[in-house]
Amino acid sequence: MLHHTRALADAPKRASTAPKQTAGELFGKTINLSGRRRFTSQRVVLYAVLASQGRDGALTIARDALTTFGDAHGALLQGELSPDALGGELKQAYFGPDRANERIVAFIELARRAIEAISGNAHNAPALLEELVEAATPLLSTLNRLTQIYEDLARQQAASAKKQLTAVMGDIELIAKHARIVSFNAQVVAARAGTSGREFAVVSGEFTQITGKLDGLVREAVRSAVG
Repeated sequence: MLHHTRALADAPKRASTAPKQTAGELFGKTINLSGRRRFTSQRVVLYAVLASQGRDGALTIARDALTTFGDAHGALLQGELSPDALGGELKQAYFGPDRANERIVAFIELARRAIEAISGNAHNAPALLEELVEAATPLLSTLNRLTQIYEDLARQQAASAKKQLTAVMGDIELIAKHARIVSFNAQVVAARAGTSGREFAVVSGEFTQITGKLDGLVREAVRSAVG
């Protein structure tokens, strides 16, 4: 019973220790979210138009697309994915003269109003829909520009990671070289020691095999990093 209670007490601690994402995973997620945002922006407009024409289910799809669009945008502004965290040109693009964030938020509000107007057959629904359609193209340009920035940052990060990995592998290769020298010297000492050095020679031989495998892993890692 005590063990069960302790296990329950420890459960939240274990659940909260999720592995931290790598830089590559973070940039991959930003590109995915940015692409989703770009796609759903056009989907919102398309199904708002179809809803205004009386297409069954179009209104629900338009609302769902707008929710997905807003969620993706919110995720790109928070935590490890935020412009402050990722740096580069992102903060300037979102909050600088281009006012990308302001444009996106305005589009979300306009789309919400247009969809609600269409849903209620409001007198201003056609005007709001026309405004939404006109906003779609400039918004798409903004979203394309943001996606390009995410892709550029991802390429820069990948190039930097490859450079660092190559440097680390170079250090490991140097260590392996020194290890081979030590192993060779140990074998010489073992040979001079005669019978009493046989056990030492066996250990030295195993050491040589290990360094050989290490060399192979180094070459494979470098090829993977720069290939």
